[in-house]
Amino acid sequence: MSLVEIKNLTVQYPDVKALDDVSFTVNQGDFLGIIGPNGAGKSTLFDVMLNLNTKYQGTLKFFGEDIRKSKKYLKEIGYVPQKPIFEKNFPATVNDVVRMGLRKESDENKIDKILQQLWIHELSNRRIGELSGGQLQRVFIAKALVNNPKILILDEPVTGIDQQSIELFYSILRELNSKQKITIIWSSHDLDAVNKLANHVACLNRTLFFHGMSEKFFSDDKLVKQYSEASMQEHMHHH
Repeated sequence: MSLVEIKNLTVQYPDVKALDDVSFTVNQGDFLGIIGPNGAGKSTLFDVMLNLNTKYQGTLKFFGEDIRKSKKYLKEIGYVPQKPIFEKNFPATVNDVVRMGLRKESDENKIDKILQQLWIHELSNRRIGELSGGQLQRVFIAKALVNNPKILILDEPVTGIDQQSIELFYSILRELNSKQKITIIWSSHDLDAVNKLANHVACLNRTLFFHGMSEKFFSDDKLVKQYSEASMQEHMHHH
C-alpha cells in the first residue's frame, strides 16, 4: 500500500526551479534513501511534504488523501531536521525536549520507553546543552518517535556527528524499519550508507533522475557514474 504519492511536483522560486515534475511513491515499510547534490531540492521536497511550503504545483497524497485537503496526516509523521536549532544555554533537559513531541500529557511511560530504546535513558535529566552531537541527534529522534509515527522523515541527520555515533544511529534506524515497521524517508550524502540501509533510492537533482530498488541503482555502474558526475558538476558550480 502506498503511504506517499507524489505526482508532477514542481516548485518554482523567482530565479530557479527547485523541483521539476517529480513523481514517485513510497510504500508501507519502505526505507527510502534520497540522494542528490547540494541544491538538488531535497530540503524543498521535505518542506512540501511537511506542509511548510504550500507554493507548489502537482499533487501530494499521504495515506491516500490530498494534503491540500487535510492536515491530519501530519500527526502520523516524525521529523528529524538536519541541524536542530536550539539555544545552547536553553535550560531544558532531555526529558523536557522529548516531552515537547508528545500530544497527550498522559504518556510519561512512553518517554521512558523511547529513551531506553535509543540508549539515552541515563541522560534523561541532563541539560541538552551538555550533550554531544550524537546524543543530541538521538534526543531529536526520540522526540520524533514518541507519538508512534507511521513515517519518519530525516534530513541529512548525521551532519557533524562522529563516526561511532553515526554507526549507532544507523543501527537504530535499521531496527525501527525492520522491527517496528516504520517507513523511513531519509536524505543523505553518504552513498555507502544508503547502499547498506535503504531498500529504495530516489536520486534527485531538481528532477527525478532515478527511483527504484537500491540494488538496481548500485549495481548499475553507469547510473552511479552519471549520478556522481552530476553531483560533481553541481559541486563545482557552487564553488
